[in-house]
Amino acid sequence: MKKVGNHNSISRKLLLGLSLTLIFSLTSFAQDAAAPAAPEAAAAAPAAGGGDPVKGKELFNANCAACHKLDAKSTGPALRGVADKHDKAWIYKWVHNSSDMIKSGDPVAVKLFEENNKAVMTSFPQLSEGDIDNIIAYTSEPKAEPAAAVGGAATPPGTNVQDGAISNNIILGALALVMAILVVMLFMVNKVLTKVANKNGIEVAPKEERLPIWKAFAKNQFLVLVTAIFLLLASGYFVYGYLMQVGVDQNYEPIQPIHYSHKIHAGDNEINCKYCHSAARVSKTAGIPSLNVCMNCHKNISEVAETTATPEYSKAFYDAQIQKLYDAVGWDKTKQAYTGKTMPVKWVRIHNLPDFVYFNHSQHVSVAGIECQTCHGPVQEFEIMKQYSKLTMGWCVDCHRKTDVKMEGNAYYDKIHAELSKKYGVEKLTAAQMGGLECGKCHY
Repeated sequence: MKKVGNHNSISRKLLLGLSLTLIFSLTSFAQDAAAPAAPEAAAAAPAAGGGDPVKGKELFNANCAACHKLDAKSTGPALRGVADKHDKAWIYKWVHNSSDMIKSGDPVAVKLFEENNKAVMTSFPQLSEGDIDNIIAYTSEPKAEPAAAVGGAATPPGTNVQDGAISNNIILGALALVMAILVVMLFMVNKVLTKVANKNGIEVAPKEERLPIWKAFAKNQFLVLVTAIFLLLASGYFVYGYLMQVGVDQNYEPIQPIHYSHKIHAGDNEINCKYCHSAARVSKTAGIPSLNVCMNCHKNISEVAETTATPEYSKAFYDAQIQKLYDAVGWDKTKQAYTGKTMPVKWVRIHNLPDFVYFNHSQHVSVAGIECQTCHGPVQEFEIMKQYSKLTMGWCVDCHRKTDVKMEGNAYYDKIHAELSKKYGVEKLTAAQMGGLECGKCHY
């Protein structure tokens, strides 16, 4: 009898390759990265003047940071290395009372005053010479360079590397290889079994011909009727759902010409919503804040802190958005002056009610005391602003049915509150009980 072939040898080789692949994958996944820990940086040497740069940083942030930066011009000049530009005794006098030095005609003081658009520096007589020494020590520190990647190579953007673990892409690649080997093995096993069957004269039973499923379905009239009714009802359901969503823009999240992060402003910096949207307290609409409101802060904030950057948005990205603001208002951050060349910012409107609906922000914000987050969601967590609520009629009506009207301290409601409380037998009245469901309240 003729031999079919040494199939055991092929199987052994495949199994051996599979075993080695699995062992390699598990070992690589469990093994911690052997990268040596970077040595800690040596402690900085004390400043020449004996100042403490740590205390100096606190004093700088509390007294100087509003008008000065270390490495860029703001309202005042950059202060890094200021001890190399001026005598320390002169700095003491300047910090304690810069106006007197300018009036006395000190040439250095007058020149500095004119170079900075004649902005008068605030006097700090409360700062001792020791405090000023600490600030000088802080400004004398060398500029920290960004840490370079080990070996000078940056991690590819698509690679997700965890500390002490191998890349997820490598693990997925190993698993894909294992699956490919299994598929090849099944194919070869099927081929070998077919050869064995043919060699031994074993006939494989042919598949029985069956009626195609669509013909069997067509012959069953009851099943066809039930399916038709089901499809008709399902179609009506989906058509109704689609029509009910016309004009509903929940989760609408357009890209704006200038990336404005509510998370940074309202969240991290805790800026009150009504500081920018001041019209919400006294007007029907909340309004788009004027860029002058932005410049109240960003006149002196031309870049974000290193800690502001996220994996999605780098520091350079945020700094570029501030530069877009400067270009729009015509602000030259180096000269600290307006150039007169402005550019319009074409903001994309997010919340938009139909023309036949009346909604007054001041009535809800000032009179009712409704928080902005009630309708607009947790904006302090939004990197990109979106429409949080449905803003449908049913959504508004449901809110009016559940929200109690604030009666305390409002004499206007005393009489009507007493009458309606007696009518409904309740202590507190909802907006619906106060007439909040009348058609004329919102439609006129």
